[in-house]
Amino acid sequence: MLISGKPKSPGFFAMILSVLASAFGVQSQQNYERDFNQGKLAGYIVTGVIFVALLVLGLASLVNAIIN
Repeated sequence: MLISGKPKSPGFFAMILSVLASAFGVQSQQNYERDFNQGKLAGYIVTGVIFVALLVLGLASLVNAIIN
């Protein structure tokens, strides 16, 4: 999307969806190109690290609940 000649960066929600889609391997080509052309690397890194941390904590909690 163009606003005054500049491509608009993906919003926070779009960034989360892109990280989730990439993690599960279902990212569309259109979103892939948007992310690399308009997105900011730092935002995707932070979102990805938070996603992985939550995934690990969730799996550890699940395993702990099953064991106990």
